Amino acid sequence: MLVHYKIRSVRLMSVCRLAAATFGSSTKQGVILHSLSNNVYENLAVEDWIHDHMNLEEKNVLFLWRNSPSVVIGRHQNPWKECNLHLMRKEGICLARRRSGGGTVYHDLGNINLTFFTTRKKYDRVENLNLVIRALKSLQPLLNVQATPRYDLFLDEKFKISGTAAKLGRNVAYHHCTLLCSANSSLLPFVLQSPYRGIESNATASVPSLVRNLSQADSTLTCEAVMEAVSSEYSALYDNKPSVQHIDPSNETLFSGISQKKRELSTWEWIYGKTPKFGLATSFQIMYKQSFLNVNLTMEIKNGYIETCFIEFPDFWLPEELSDELQNGLVGSKFCPKETAFLLSTLLRTCSQDEDVSTKWNLLCEKIMSIM
Repeated sequence: MLVHYKIRSVRLMSVCRLAAATFGSSTKQGVILHSLSNNVYENLAVEDWIHDHMNLEEKNVLFLWRNSPSVVIGRHQNPWKECNLHLMRKEGICLARRRSGGGTVYHDLGNINLTFFTTRKKYDRVENLNLVIRALKSLQPLLNVQATPRYDLFLDEKFKISGTAAKLGRNVAYHHCTLLCSANSSLLPFVLQSPYRGIESNATASVPSLVRNLSQADSTLTCEAVMEAVSSEYSALYDNKPSVQHIDPSNETLFSGISQKKRELSTWEWIYGKTPKFGLATSFQIMYKQSFLNVNLTMEIKNGYIETCFIEFPDFWLPEELSDELQNGLVGSKFCPKETAFLLSTLLRTCSQDEDVSTKWNLLCEKIMSIM
């Protein structure tokens, strides 16, 4: 198995050396690439790399990929409004922001991702979705799958099985879509439900839909079977009948500079910092010594950093100087629980050694971090 993989990699490297990122001859053709990685940042980096480096005047490309559990938000979305970050951190689910627009999707190994690359002139979402429908019907002719005006795919006119998004460059375009085969349906709805309240944002909002796995309609519709069927339909469009080429997205010899693309896509500054500016106005209660304290909190967050912060609570709760330190300390910091925890614990050590004040401070800080 190891020898087979090495031979295949050498063949791909040789192809790439013939001409930078051509993956074939100068004849108009189709290329099918299948990622060996389940890392969401590596696979998104491949999309970037193909968009930036491949000559799509001479070929069209279909890129097949699957990820370990991840939530992928659109280019102009707010993760605090789109998903349950607390649950994701607890379950070890990655958050990623893609370059294209559109809504938020949940990925795991039961979900297929398909990216269709063409020139901008040849870009056609409807054609791509029809290809997917043909592939599904080749496996199960009685399957009731239809495309919607929003370029999604629905099963039995009720359940969403595929979301879609696109990136249109000056000369290059790609359309990518998901396809639910056997994703974790018990986790998916909870991950994509935000628990945060009081967020005011003009960020692109996802449109919620009922979802269903294809395997619930027919147990033979596995990821492997569907990917093979989609590949066959794609090959049928081209005289050269391209075979699937497996690629390693971390291979710098194949994809020069791709490691840098992966690093950029996995940074806090990209994932959270690219969130459109938003406001937060919320309130919560703190229980202390069998009584409740009402707290009002308003913030403005820009590029992922707290720009303004106002916390209102009774004067007796904390000393005025400590209250001021709290608000001033948060301004300019990341809207991030980990960084906030470090910042607030440092402030407390420098401002107070009183046990009662420390307890109140910690209760307040826990509530503040719960909204992040």
